[in-house]
Amino acid sequence: MAWHHSTLIQLGGIILSLFGWVSSCVTTFLPSWKDLNLELNEFEVWSIGLWHACVTQEENGVECKAHGSLLALPVEFRASTVLMLASNGLGLLAFVLAALGLNCLKTRDEKLKRRLGVTGGALFCMSGVTTLVPISWVAYRTVQEFWDETVPEIVSRWEFGDALFLGWFAGVFLLIGGALLICSACLLERLKPSTQFASTACPMQEPQIPAKSQNPRPRSTPKNADLVI
Repeated sequence: MAWHHSTLIQLGGIILSLFGWVSSCVTTFLPSWKDLNLELNEFEVWSIGLWHACVTQEENGVECKAHGSLLALPVEFRASTVLMLASNGLGLLAFVLAALGLNCLKTRDEKLKRRLGVTGGALFCMSGVTTLVPISWVAYRTVQEFWDETVPEIVSRWEFGDALFLGWFAGVFLLIGGALLICSACLLERLKPSTQFASTACPMQEPQIPAKSQNPRPRSTPKNADLVI
């Protein structure tokens, strides 16, 4: 029964981690990290991401243009590009290791399988951290610029884009999934010795009845008493 619970926790962890990793990859390439809605033209929205800048118009649809140079971007966007790529790479490596450490895979070396599960969970947690850091950094800078008193009120302000919210969810899912993978491996390691001890314990032996001797000792017959006539 304990093995069944450990397997369920492990499968739940890898599903959450996989969902978080895919969401993190989508967040990396979405062009809507920051949105700007012009007050003069409500039907025109500007968006900026790590790789593209887009403008959405009611008549012409969406037009995107790649950044001319990475060095021309703000420092938070340059750092976020590196961190998000590192997060995607760590998530891919973590998924491979966690898949090799699944309980449903039969292997002779159980210790190696548990180590792969723990390593995969730890890498998923690192991927979650490297996703949350750039997302939170860009959000912090956006809040600072929005409440900057030196900028006139008539100037439009940048706001949170949809990619930031997706990135927050991705980082949380990666952290939870990685923690579940580590817990399932630790739980399996604790329960394995008790299972082995129970299987190798000697059953209670019934008291043995000594076998009868092949040459039984003849019974002593009582001596007949003398008959007196």
